[in-house]
Amino acid sequence: MEFVRSHYGEFAALLVAFFWTITALAFESASKRVGSLAVNLLRLIIGFIFLSIFALIYRGMILPLDASGENWLWLILSGLVGFVFGDLFLFKSYTIIGSRFAMLIMTLVPPITAFFGWLLMGERLKPMHYLGMALTFTGIAMAIFSSNGKGEKLSLKLAPLGILYAFGGAVGQALGLVLSKKGLTGYDPFAATQIRIIAGITGFALLVTFMKRWKSISDALKNRAGMKSLSLGAFFGPFLGVSFSLVSVKFTEAGVASTIMALVPIFIIAPAVVLYREKVTAAEIIGAVISVAGVALFFM
Repeated sequence: MEFVRSHYGEFAALLVAFFWTITALAFESASKRVGSLAVNLLRLIIGFIFLSIFALIYRGMILPLDASGENWLWLILSGLVGFVFGDLFLFKSYTIIGSRFAMLIMTLVPPITAFFGWLLMGERLKPMHYLGMALTFTGIAMAIFSSNGKGEKLSLKLAPLGILYAFGGAVGQALGLVLSKKGLTGYDPFAATQIRIIAGITGFALLVTFMKRWKSISDALKNRAGMKSLSLGAFFGPFLGVSFSLVSVKFTEAGVASTIMALVPIFIIAPAVVLYREKVTAAEIIGAVISVAGVALFFM
């Protein structure tokens, strides 16, 4: 039990990686059916409903009215940067290069997060953490950039625009994560997520209004298959995933938490085999083992 308590943040981050694997697959399906903008707004609304019910049971307060002005400031900024800027680009990349490749680009989040953590919060990482990052990145590269059997690298098949969108998503998520840690001081992570989502919903509502896309939102609500995938992703993403990511950064370094969360490209291989019958190469299996070894260094 002492081991679990001393690495509470790392275990929370590992759960986030599992949650986001489910979320990535669900939102890729939903985005291709109803469009990325509609998915972004509706999944935040659904996620907020889940969180509000949980907050009422867990805290006895349906809205985060007990947050300080400083909490609201940093968490609103985090929501705008992470959800509106970051996820808008990430979800668009789903429709171009797919969730598996988008998650590959998102492995850039840890070094970007570490940079912002150093720049904004003066965080320091231990040499063992850098080694863990290196091993994790090496393993992910081996698993995702492996040959397709014809001597070609998977990365060569990615559309440049899709890569650019995914990179924008990585920057948004990294900065949003660091800003959220500043806003979490002395406050509940789940209530903090509510504030971030309120900011995200407001930002997307203004964007939809500006782009005159409310009809697409209405059409999305009528798409049963799309809404089913969207609801599944909202439960594991804005509700469980985002909340546990805040739990993680509250109890460990932002760069460490972000590195563990970056294991999604490895975890997504298994469902790809089961759901889409994709073949897994030896390089991918070895890469997964190396990545797990890299994560293990964060527990030492």
